[in-house]
Amino acid sequence: MNIDLTGTTTRKIQDALTQSRHLMGGPAVGMVLTLIIVTDESAQYDAVRAATEAAREHPCRVLTVISRDPRGGSSRLDAEIRMGETGPGETVLLRMYGPLAEHADSVVVPLLMPDTPVVTWWPGGKVPKVPAKDPLGRLAQRRVTDAYAARDRLGTLAQLAEGYRPGDTDFTWTRLTSWRSLLAAALDQEHDEITAGEVMAEPDSPSAELLAAWLSVRLGVPVDRTVSEGPGITGVRLVTTSGDLVIDRPDGRVATLCRPGQPDRQVSLVRRPMAELLAEELRRLDPDEVYRDAAARFAKDLAGGTQKPGVASEPVSATPDAAKTETAKSETAKSEPAKKQATGRQPARKGRGKSGDS
Repeated sequence: MNIDLTGTTTRKIQDALTQSRHLMGGPAVGMVLTLIIVTDESAQYDAVRAATEAAREHPCRVLTVISRDPRGGSSRLDAEIRMGETGPGETVLLRMYGPLAEHADSVVVPLLMPDTPVVTWWPGGKVPKVPAKDPLGRLAQRRVTDAYAARDRLGTLAQLAEGYRPGDTDFTWTRLTSWRSLLAAALDQEHDEITAGEVMAEPDSPSAELLAAWLSVRLGVPVDRTVSEGPGITGVRLVTTSGDLVIDRPDGRVATLCRPGQPDRQVSLVRRPMAELLAEELRRLDPDEVYRDAAARFAKDLAGGTQKPGVASEPVSATPDAAKTETAKSETAKSEPAKKQATGRQPARKGRGKSGDS
């Protein structure tokens, strides 16, 4: 059932939702949460489709906020209500015109499900610097972004890490669930001491940067970020005293797990669609401290400029020594030709984050 309302109000939208439920024979609401999608007209189709698929696992009311011509002279609210045709939830597309677009929270609040959690999702590249301080972000217990969709992916990820608040998460971290599960399972078995690591992926991949940061934090060893042809993350190598533990995924679908002294094993490691990523995030509404730690390490490495792009830093305890080393190198560089100065670490870091896939 589809209902179009032009020049409407939140009261009329709520009445239309109630009437639709009665006509369909379901007077009870039966929703477990409210999902707020903040997007534009060009991205709303894919976002709503992903939310509809996720609603099969998590029945919810989906409120899609679409700003149209916020600089217009007059305010207007158009609504499109979809119920019962594609999933068990309720979907409302809210198109806001004029100054009303700057006060979307005042429109959304009356439509929230009572006594249920709220999740706010920014599927596009335009995300607030601090999602928890955004008017729509303040309404939510969980705030989901996607740095991969941004023009400056690594810069956006660092910005989100610096503005992290409990409840924040990003799809670049969710995409790593299969990788982290496989690595954790491999390391649960007896193995020799790990001395270094390497993550291979396409350039400008925020997921690869988070994976390298996570391994560096958890294992306490330096983890390099090297560039491959993709797609996405193509491999992880952990160096041990008895040989390398390697996960190689050249095609984005099937990985080969190689461990010292054991036969190789084929493992399914498929790149998941947006609907599966969203459904996973809706399963957990409590703060994700592991994501916080990995993102904080990445942001610290990016801001510190103590290494080349795509290379995880030494453990935190080694930071003072690294700073002394960088100081000595900068003094030496003053007497070297300009050509050598152009190859210094910090300029290379500024060049990261302009192409590639996550």
